[in-house]
Amino acid sequence: MMDRVAVVGLGLIGGSFAAGLKQKELAGHISAFDVDAAGLDSGLQQGIIDSVAESVADACKDADLVMISVPVLSVQSILQDISPTSLITDVGSVKAPIIEASRAVFGDVPSTLVPGHPIAGSEQHGVAAADPRLFEKHRVILTPVESTDPASTDQVRQLWQGLGSTVIEMSVEHHDWVLAQTSHLPHLLAYALVDSLSSQGDSMEVFQYAAGGFRDFSRIAASDPVMWRDIFQANGPAVLSILDRFLDELGDIRQMIAQGDSEALEQVFQRAKEARDHYSEQNSEQNSEQNAQ
Repeated sequence: MMDRVAVVGLGLIGGSFAAGLKQKELAGHISAFDVDAAGLDSGLQQGIIDSVAESVADACKDADLVMISVPVLSVQSILQDISPTSLITDVGSVKAPIIEASRAVFGDVPSTLVPGHPIAGSEQHGVAAADPRLFEKHRVILTPVESTDPASTDQVRQLWQGLGSTVIEMSVEHHDWVLAQTSHLPHLLAYALVDSLSSQGDSMEVFQYAAGGFRDFSRIAASDPVMWRDIFQANGPAVLSILDRFLDELGDIRQMIAQGDSEALEQVFQRAKEARDHYSEQNSEQNSEQNAQ
């Protein structure tokens, strides 16, 4: 249990983290800072946090753990007001900017900094959507670097495990490449599709006749635009690499349709179905193992 935890950025993820700590009794006192004063008041009224801070420095004073939950390009300005003697972690979807920001502020990555990323979320945002069980049965990726103290990593790992998460580790570079494919590209496609459809004539008619598949896919286009703007700016090279590969594949599929090559189309669809079925089977097995533990 942590005596004092500071949460900088009390949105969906930061708020859910604080709410989870409260529910599991993993923190004695939780202070928070956010530029949204109304959100802080809401968090206080909901009992998610214990006190509202007037600044980052005020929130983090004497904190045993500082959780940074702000858009990734805002992290450097936050670190300037945090002591490297505190245990520091974050929830950013891109890790390279966290390392770069740390080096810019501290001269190097302090032994107490453990970059992290919970693979959980929602298209909703703000502390009003906070869910203390958001991270249960979800993975959290930690990306400690060479200078990170293993004891610091262990502390952060145990905290996430206390919230019901499965914690894994990987390098910063590998994390950003994997997430470009599995999270960033799908969000980009969802934003682009919804924007394209909404700009053509009576878009509301199109959406009224959309089936469940469209609703499920386009749901993520309701995510926080500022957060995703920063993600694509921060992870641009990796996203562009996978996007170019996808566009080549899409061009091939377009040619198959234009040429009426139904056999080639079916082969693409069959490969995709088999890959998706394999993923579903693996995911089901992993969930069964976690439930048995």
